[in-house]
Amino acid sequence: MTYDIALEALGDRTRRRIFELLRPGPKAVGEIAKKLPVSRPAVSQHLKVLREAGLVTDRPEGTRRVYAIRAEGVAETRAYFDRMWTEALDAFKEAAESRGDEPRGKGGRRGRHDRADQKKRDGRSRGR
Repeated sequence: MTYDIALEALGDRTRRRIFELLRPGPKAVGEIAKKLPVSRPAVSQHLKVLREAGLVTDRPEGTRRVYAIRAEGVAETRAYFDRMWTEALDAFKEAAESRGDEPRGKGGRRGRHDRADQKKRDGRSRGR
């Protein structure tokens, strides 16, 4: 499973709700359908998409099928977000550290006057 398939599957509001209903533990299609404004066959179709995306598993239990969240599928999707946030935070840290030697105004922030003074020092004054 790849994260993009999982994200696409969870892009549907009903599938997200089904996924959330499975969080506390495994449930049969009928149990899920009772809590949603869609038919049992529609819930089954949504569960099929979630299963194909690797987010849920199913097992027979008598005459019904019981669905549960697939931990590995969730872990793969979470790993994607972890990588994305790590890269974003690293870039933010690098940008913040590269500005660390610039002059700051009162309270450590670059104020309007500090920017104007910096422009004058750099020869970029517009003569306001």
